[in-house]
Amino acid sequence: MNTSFRTVFRHLPLALLTAATLAQAQPKQAQLNAAGSEIAFITRQMGVPVEGKFGKFAAQIALDPKKPETGSVSFSIETGSARFGSPDVDVEVPKPTWLNVAKFPQASFQSSAIKAAGPGKFEVAGKLSIKGSTRDIVVPVQLTQSGATSTASGAFTIKRLDFKVGDGDWADTSMLANDIQVRFKLQLGGLGPL
Repeated sequence: MNTSFRTVFRHLPLALLTAATLAQAQPKQAQLNAAGSEIAFITRQMGVPVEGKFGKFAAQIALDPKKPETGSVSFSIETGSARFGSPDVDVEVPKPTWLNVAKFPQASFQSSAIKAAGPGKFEVAGKLSIKGSTRDIVVPVQLTQSGATSTASGAFTIKRLDFKVGDGDWADTSMLANDIQVRFKLQLGGLGPL
């Protein structure tokens, strides 16, 4: 047996142990039940609440609730699926002044850190990208479980003008509030127990 084969065989157990350890350190992927999930957004136009929803989104969530720091969360949202329930408004939202769906068909979020914040509570820090602008945000998440189903819910607020949503004449925040509250409820399978 030549020297290179001896070297490979001598280090093989260590390589296998390292690979097994890394596999155990990574939490398994959760399965998103889109039918039981929702992403909504609320703003105010001339002081009156206006609510909309995104109809199409995908998520890759790997989380061990007992070791959240090993997890990761990423989201992609089809901006063209935004609906307010009013045909007049829904036809405006894809236009360049608002979400510019032709140029930016997706909004995204990628976590950079997850930490526990109390029983069943987590803080997910990461980058939110909308319409070509990216901002750091922290998303509070409450996780509840019933049998094999977990529900992650929460809300956070962004500034629409940070993402150039409703610019031009609509940049006047006395007409349309700068704050947009995003609320979510995600139904997940495959998460470990709290």
